[in-house]
Amino acid sequence: MKPQLPESMKTLNVIEILVRKRDKIELSTEQIYWLIERYTADKVPDYQMAAWLMAVQLNGMTRRETVDLTLAMAHSGDMIDLSDVVPFAVDKHSTGGVGDKTSLVVLPIVATCGVPVAKMSGRSLGHTGGTIDKLESIRGFRAELTPEQFKNIARKNQLVIASQSGNLAPADKKLYALRDVTATVPSIPLIASSIMSKKLAGGAQAIVLDVKCGEGAFMRTIDEAHQLARTMVDIGVDAGRRVTAVITDMNQPLGITAGNALEVREAIETLRGEGPSDFVELCLTIAAHMLIASPHSPVQNFEEAKTIAQQAITDGTAFNKFREMVRLQGGDPNQIDDPTLLPQARLQDTIAAPKSGYIAKIDARQIGRAVVDLGGGREKKGDPIDHAVGIETLVKIGDKVEVGDLLFRVHANDEDRLAMATGWLEQHVFEISDHPVEPQPLIIDTIIGKPQSF
Repeated sequence: MKPQLPESMKTLNVIEILVRKRDKIELSTEQIYWLIERYTADKVPDYQMAAWLMAVQLNGMTRRETVDLTLAMAHSGDMIDLSDVVPFAVDKHSTGGVGDKTSLVVLPIVATCGVPVAKMSGRSLGHTGGTIDKLESIRGFRAELTPEQFKNIARKNQLVIASQSGNLAPADKKLYALRDVTATVPSIPLIASSIMSKKLAGGAQAIVLDVKCGEGAFMRTIDEAHQLARTMVDIGVDAGRRVTAVITDMNQPLGITAGNALEVREAIETLRGEGPSDFVELCLTIAAHMLIASPHSPVQNFEEAKTIAQQAITDGTAFNKFREMVRLQGGDPNQIDDPTLLPQARLQDTIAAPKSGYIAKIDARQIGRAVVDLGGGREKKGDPIDHAVGIETLVKIGDKVEVGDLLFRVHANDEDRLAMATGWLEQHVFEISDHPVEPQPLIIDTIIGKPQSF
């Protein structure tokens, strides 16, 4: 709940707030709410807000300040109430990875297992993909829904995935754009408050976070990923939410495919019981944590939750749930029944192992960049994307390969881009060792936070 702020807020001024943060003095709740309200209303100029962001970047924020910032941003626009369509709103969020099509599999599983999901998702930016872009690979799929349409589909199918509301945490949208041009993106409090403000504004009562770690993630090291995960869990707990953070490896792409239509195809194959082992394991893990986070779940034990999640794949009910969501949102269900009808690139090329040995490195970030260069992602918001292009990674770190074995398959619609991507992959993306290589575990750690009300 938004706090009732005192009349004394009228006497606050930006300079005082800048001085306090510059001098490492903790800001009050009133000062943080006042600053965010004024900035959202265009009453604080960008140059002053940029100074404040740099002070936060250099001096950090306390746990209480970070929670206040998160709640102030969440309350800067619409606060969605899903209680009339979802008895308990459980949401998930990934911090961004290459080949991360997890929502397309996890959410149908969870909805099938008795926990309805009404989720707002984003589009791609940079080397990581966006759930909405993947879904819009499906002919006719409508991601932009009115609030009434959003809730009606949730009632009918217990599953809906739509693009984010235009007025969801508008303060975060402004701050995010400013951070991008002021060298203040890497701040843990700013990253955590940005993510969690949208989850809280979107009506989430429990949240499962997939915090990616490694070369293909925003958090490169395990220590950084732990710090971000812990901060977001603390924010959720202090805001009265149950939050689970699963720290997962992103030193190589998740599953096989990276690219919008290719990832939809892989998600469909996974829902049919034919997915790659690493992707299936992550989907079952995230789904199980979402199930036990809800008091309305049929199970509260993690292993039992994984079992029923697997059953939803095995018996086809999760696939049917996904298909029905696509149909209700205007998409062509024939493309779900037959994924070869999804957009396909005109050109293909493959990259083979130049020598025998063991796969020692697959740089997920560089693969993500190559997908963007093929036209499958965005450098800036609003850029058009080609849903058909992408890259298949046919090996995993630790695999033994022989000379000539296929490592990658590139899908393109432009010959110059295809040549550029294949050349880049050959030179910068993989390494082959003469000695066996032990891959990083997929699931690195799990942090669970519960407020006293749970």
